[in-house]
Amino acid sequence: MAAVDTNIVVRLLTQDDEIQYQKSLDIFQKQEVFIPDPVILETEWVLRFAYKFKTSEICSAFRKLFGLPNVYLVNSNLVYRAIQWHENGLDFADAFHLAQSQDRYCLYTFDEKFIKKANGLTSCEVKNPFHSAL
Repeated sequence: MAAVDTNIVVRLLTQDDEIQYQKSLDIFQKQEVFIPDPVILETEWVLRFAYKFKTSEICSAFRKLFGLPNVYLVNSNLVYRAIQWHENGLDFADAFHLAQSQDRYCLYTFDEKFIKKANGLTSCEVKNPFHSAL
């Protein structure tokens, strides 16, 4: 199984460089492919900031890519949960962090917007350390 870097995934999804796109496509068509979690996070950031993809476009592209039978993730259930939460208003990185922290009792952050949007999504309470006893 091969692992891929962010630039391989970005080329595949954006097709902005024909030669690199064809090489990326070849990898995904002919091999079992592992996509590490940091690559997922970085890809979302690149698509959003550099390519101006909308949330719906990113989520759609991720669902299609991660749904391929030869694509493997560390934990696809958590990734899909993060995608769903992102579609419902959470920042993707925040959603990803929360999904990965679900079996913890809390996730500390100073980001009040994250705290408000994450309220009730999971039993892992997202809270500000200034507003809670440690």
